[in-house]
Amino acid sequence: MSVIIKTEDQIEKMRVAGRLAAQVLEMIEPFVVAGVTTQELNDRCHEFTLANDALSAPLFYPSYDENDDTAFPKSICTSINSVVCHGVPSDRPLVDGDIINLDITVIKDGLHGDTSKMFLIGEVSPRDKQLCRISQEALYEGLRQVKPGTRLSRIGEIIEKKIKSHNKANPTRKYSIVEEYCGHGIGEKFHEEPQVLHYKSRFNESNQNLVLKEGMCFTIEPMINAGKKHNEVADDHWTVLTKDNKNSAQWEHTIVVTKDGCEIMTLREEETISRILKN
Repeated sequence: MSVIIKTEDQIEKMRVAGRLAAQVLEMIEPFVVAGVTTQELNDRCHEFTLANDALSAPLFYPSYDENDDTAFPKSICTSINSVVCHGVPSDRPLVDGDIINLDITVIKDGLHGDTSKMFLIGEVSPRDKQLCRISQEALYEGLRQVKPGTRLSRIGEIIEKKIKSHNKANPTRKYSIVEEYCGHGIGEKFHEEPQVLHYKSRFNESNQNLVLKEGMCFTIEPMINAGKKHNEVADDHWTVLTKDNKNSAQWEHTIVVTKDGCEIMTLREEETISRILKN
């Protein structure tokens, strides 16, 4: 596994890209309401990104399947309710009670910034509110593990521990962690090494043994299902759905490993966690 250690110049550019990705989410929030279509959200985010001299990384991104030439057709991912990730914007309007993840990735001066957030539409059920809250807490727990000398797999171990703790306290509302999709290295490319698992690694020894070093940049983005972990890809070749039709939630940040912790390069102003974490 070859993990790229970023230069100071690259890190500074990633800070700018990360801040812009966060600003896209901050800009779009007032528009994420019942009656608005995900296509409208896509268009606003795309226009805002272009106005800031950046590009939308998902637009025409090639398929993960080398045997499939279906590129992603939109500028953002809009994942509603039982959509785990990679939801394709459409004419489907948001309705009261929906939960939706908006996943934003921008390219600014050749570097990427990648982040996502859950939005709650109108009166959302207590169960879905809890799912969104626990998922964000799982992300934050993962972020607090990052520092030089720590094994990469520690992130997944702690996220899994968080979800198991929830399940023990709520035996009739057990959650699961999606295993097929994970965090990733990021920089000049959208997806780089390493893969960042959100559960305790059982087979991937290179992931298990990788030791974090200052200058590594990657995303943490746990996808938590309200039911079973199993999922399937829709006929559009991109939208990932829970097999049991239970809802799913995800939050994501891009970070750089610092000398004594990490820096969250996609932090939004509303968040209570610190941008600089000394772990």
